[in-house]
Amino acid sequence: MKIFEIIGRFYITFFVEAGKYINLSKNTLLKSFTVLKRRDLFFNQAFEVGVKSIILIISVAFFTGTVTAYQTGEQMVDLVPLTYLGVSVYKMMVMELGPVLTGVIMAGRYGASIAAEIGTMKVTEQIDALKSMAIEPIEFLAVPRFVAAIIMLPIAVIFANFIGVMGGFLISHIFFDLNFNEFFNEVQNYFDIMDVTIGLVKTAVFGGIISTVGIYVGFEARGGAEGVGKATVKAFVLSSVLILIADLVIALIML
Repeated sequence: MKIFEIIGRFYITFFVEAGKYINLSKNTLLKSFTVLKRRDLFFNQAFEVGVKSIILIISVAFFTGTVTAYQTGEQMVDLVPLTYLGVSVYKMMVMELGPVLTGVIMAGRYGASIAAEIGTMKVTEQIDALKSMAIEPIEFLAVPRFVAAIIMLPIAVIFANFIGVMGGFLISHIFFDLNFNEFFNEVQNYFDIMDVTIGLVKTAVFGGIISTVGIYVGFEARGGAEGVGKATVKAFVLSSVLILIADLVIALIML
């Protein structure tokens, strides 16, 4: 009986939490237009999620591109011409590795930061103070972060894709003796704007997930400093899982 009771409580908790998260996400999305009234908050968040994160994002993208090119080249060398290595790296970076790795990195850097910041405001009753001053917490705290994430992450992933592909070319030139034309010739032949579109759509969705999960977990934080710490970890874990699920769903829909 205890097993069924535990399972029942788990499902009840899951659906309650999911419903509250969906409701918060819906309200944040519907109130996104109010970001124009708080442009200063939006620009602060855009700087935080975009400019301050770009070095980290392109560093990870560079090494991802180099590892991808090296391992793919080692597998291709006896199977297909290495002139196809460039298009392989390009496809993997633009459609999958660039968006997903950027999303996971930002879940740890930005999503956890949102949860910690809003969670601290929650446990110190600053959010209640906002309400007492007739300031809507969703408009003041959630909307600027949400809009900044869905706008800035696709911009950041464009840089990540470029750096990743160039990192792949560098390794291909060093280890497989491919020159610039040999590496990029097939990229021109197989270039499809839909590849780029899929990657950017994924990243925008990931930005929405990262911000809304961080906001929701922050609003639900309880128990002082310990609760804020748990909220930070929870935001990263939930965001990462939802990013991978969304990655599969978007790929199935758009491909």
